[in-house]
Formats: sequence, C-alpha cells, structure tokens
Amino acid sequence: MAQDLSEKELLKMEVEQLKKEVTNPRAPISKTGKEIKDFVEAQAVNDPLLKGIPEDKNPFKEKGACVIN
Repeated sequence: MAQDLSEKELLKMEVEQLKKEVTNPRAPISKTGKEIKDFVEAQAVNDPLLKGIPEDKNPFKEKGACVIN
C-alpha cells in the first residue's frame, strides 16, 4: 500500500499519526512502574506459572507410561 502513495501522501499520514499520538496522556515511569509492579504482585497468587498447577487439574499430565520391550 505504501508503494502506491506519493511522498506527500506518506508525510501527510505521518503528520496525522503524530497529531493523534500527541494527545495521548503521558505519565512519568517512576509512577507507572510502581503501578505495574503492584499489579503484577497482586496477580501473582493466581498465576499458574508461579504457583504451579495441581496434578489432578493438569490437562498435560501423562496418562500412562511408555514401555518398550
């Protein structure tokens, strides 16, 4: 699609995108980083990768052993 547009059209699209981005609210990383950390720590109790899956609820548990004679 970009190959079909002239340089002027591409620049116009870029300016429109930058106008949209400039209206996004911004916050300092010192604040948002703490919020992300708090959120992750609060969700950790429900995270199966951290606490594991009980054997009786594990859908990937081996059903039986493989025996080769």
